[in-house]
Amino acid sequence: MSPFNENAKIWMNGQLIPWSEANIHIASHVIHYGSSIFEGLRAYENSRGTAIFRLDTHTQRLYNSCKMYRMEVPYFQDEFNQAIINTIKANNLKSCYIRPIVYRGYGTLGVDPFPNPVDCAILVWEWGTYLGEDALENGVDVCVSTWRRMAPDTFPALAKSGAHYMNSQLIKMEAMLNGYEEGIALNPQGHVSEGSGENIFLVIDGYLLTPPLASSVLPGITRNCIRHIAKDLNIPLYEQTIPREMLYIADEVFLTGSAAEITPIRSIDKITIGSGKRGPITSKLQEVFFGYINAEIEDKHKWLTYI
Repeated sequence: MSPFNENAKIWMNGQLIPWSEANIHIASHVIHYGSSIFEGLRAYENSRGTAIFRLDTHTQRLYNSCKMYRMEVPYFQDEFNQAIINTIKANNLKSCYIRPIVYRGYGTLGVDPFPNPVDCAILVWEWGTYLGEDALENGVDVCVSTWRRMAPDTFPALAKSGAHYMNSQLIKMEAMLNGYEEGIALNPQGHVSEGSGENIFLVIDGYLLTPPLASSVLPGITRNCIRHIAKDLNIPLYEQTIPREMLYIADEVFLTGSAAEITPIRSIDKITIGSGKRGPITSKLQEVFFGYINAEIEDKHKWLTYI
């Protein structure tokens, strides 16, 4: 069943248009060569209204990714931010997932992308828990994928590019076909990288570990939130290279992402992690994270943009 409302409005190249009219030409460069940059973020309804979570940070990453791929966005960042707000308002949504995308459109067919226009669009829709309705509480079962993340001289891992997600699809499909909710990829050196669409954290002896960006890791916005929350809670956090086997002996492991939020892992490769349920540190991080989102905690980090 499609999660999309066919009566919805989509922002496309500066205009809000009906869902049915938001089309691109079959010869668009993005279809043939994967030349797109996108973001994923959420708006939440809380006691003060509807707030977009870390809007500026997400659009800054969008613009940074476009810069790496030499795509000049035809709008200033504050214009793009306002377009996101306008799209949510036009669709009368209180809580939603937000998908801004910048892509190379219809011009010429060939690997050379420069003759093609840079087009932009924004979609919004209602989207529940990414890895399952009970995932945030009960955790998920995952595996280590046979597919590895890109080497540093192949693709810019710091960019959130549609082409990169062919790798993510391979990781995700392999996991699901083998009965898992998600897969964890290793980097080219065989060390832990990230999930198909999430960053990963380990809890060992009361401190947090996460792979460094150099391990072919996307600089996740929720990953960054964990850094701030851990500091506020006086939980030591270290970025370091993580061998695969450390996953199995960790006290807790969890995934983070705008879609996944903070999702605990209960088993990896059928090895139970810790007690096999959400651990106390993961639970505390969730409590604070959702406390910010629900306006139960003072927004001292300025993470919420109310519309």
